[in-house]
Amino acid sequence: MRCRAPARHTPARELHVSVPNLIDPRTMRFHRHPRLLAPFLLVPLMAGCFASGGGDDSGSGGKDGDGDGARLRVALAFPPAEKLSPYGADATLLSRLGVTEGLTSLDANGSAAPALAESWRRDGDKTWEFSLRDATFQDGGEVTPAAVAESLAHATDAEPAPAALAGVDLRAEASGDRVVRITTAEPDPVLPLRLSSPSLAILSKGAYGKGSRVDPVGHATGPFELTEVNGATSASLDRFDDYWGGRAQASGIDARFIADGTARANALRTGELDIAEAVPVAQAASLDKKTRRDTATTRTTSLLLNASSGTFEDAGLRAAARGALDTSVFAEDVYEGYADPAAGVYGPAVTWAEGKRTAPVGRAAAKKAGGATVHLATYDNRPELPEVAQVVKQQLEKAGFTVKLTVREYSRLEGDALDGKFDAFVLARNTLLDTGDPVAVLASDYTCGGGFNIAQLCDKDVDRAVADAEKIADTAKRQDAAMAAEARILGSDAVVPLVHQRIITGVADSVQGVILDPYERTLVGTGTRR
Repeated sequence: MRCRAPARHTPARELHVSVPNLIDPRTMRFHRHPRLLAPFLLVPLMAGCFASGGGDDSGSGGKDGDGDGARLRVALAFPPAEKLSPYGADATLLSRLGVTEGLTSLDANGSAAPALAESWRRDGDKTWEFSLRDATFQDGGEVTPAAVAESLAHATDAEPAPAALAGVDLRAEASGDRVVRITTAEPDPVLPLRLSSPSLAILSKGAYGKGSRVDPVGHATGPFELTEVNGATSASLDRFDDYWGGRAQASGIDARFIADGTARANALRTGELDIAEAVPVAQAASLDKKTRRDTATTRTTSLLLNASSGTFEDAGLRAAARGALDTSVFAEDVYEGYADPAAGVYGPAVTWAEGKRTAPVGRAAAKKAGGATVHLATYDNRPELPEVAQVVKQQLEKAGFTVKLTVREYSRLEGDALDGKFDAFVLARNTLLDTGDPVAVLASDYTCGGGFNIAQLCDKDVDRAVADAEKIADTAKRQDAAMAAEARILGSDAVVPLVHQRIITGVADSVQGVILDPYERTLVGTGTRR
């Protein structure tokens, strides 16, 4: 789906999404089963559209190019953690490199847009019908309703469940030559939005071998085909010439996984890279102004306090920790202006949220820290986080806590974090990556059955508030309910929002058509070239 719109203060050579009204780590893996119900057209009301700013039609469609461009050299911040399984965190790597796609995508307004499905309609409360476009898998097979149904069946059977399907009972079946019929056990008005998730990419039969291993290499539908994966170091991709959206203008991609942000920036500066994602703010000034792009995103950095065990099982000590933090320093000092001060789970870019936000509900009285020990952890894939954690450590120690800080690469921390082995965790969380629904992040991160509940929060009042929000289809009423739930969550002091981020992407001056996506689902497309 493509539309024309002015670019948002960026050069003509890149594809940019204007997001003044967008809901503000790459989203992580879900291990339990939150229920995710949301309306189909729930607004993050962004005032833009996916568009090329230069009038050369070099955006996501790319049909006008001759497809003979040089290979792109791209550095991503996160190495594969799950052997490029489409069902966990690696799903985003595949979508950002243009390998995979689903039945739908997210448009600039946060609504479901056509992808492999060119249209859809609802048939009763529990069933939707999706009409497929003519498309081909990278292994040469046709994208048929039966193939789509089989791919979705594998996703529904996956353990752990993909984030977008956690708690959802879904069945897909072919219905005629070009129609897939999808039925859910309960009414699900968000289904078209849900199917845009990178974890629900459609793969051919060849991707599913024996056992649970899913191999996306050569079995996806996107404009670029994986041809070689070198562990957690690099990957090679070639242009898929039969892509339904037209031949990509770059002939392929040489991707490197570089967790160190300074190394990514240095490689861009020295001409080794064409595109470097997540450039550290400390490196931004060292890049030529023409090579750095900052993008408002749906990412919030927060301090999560373990509410079920250890020091912060005590609500009074959680209140003391929250009171000890001066969050005003993070946006200007740590992020050097490439961020907005913390407002809540949803940041100030969510224009409807600020007007509906109410005071936190149910906060306990703060206790004295009295030297209570805190094991604080974060990861260095996003280079600002260790600095954020150092500031948090200093502020907690000033309030009387004794703090031990652990910093590792994310894949080496996730399991321990989800198992509640830390007292506190600094996390950068993209709230819209999984389904595009702002209520879903509340269910997954802060309810008793939440699949990404690092805070280990289990509060009956929070669960009730989130459940109330999940049931509402009317947009305005759902927003009110979401903010009521946020007030309960913030009142628990299990999460302390610190800052709402902007992401800096390094783009060589010779490169055109980079996709600066606030959802962080895409980076290169058919129009990306040098």
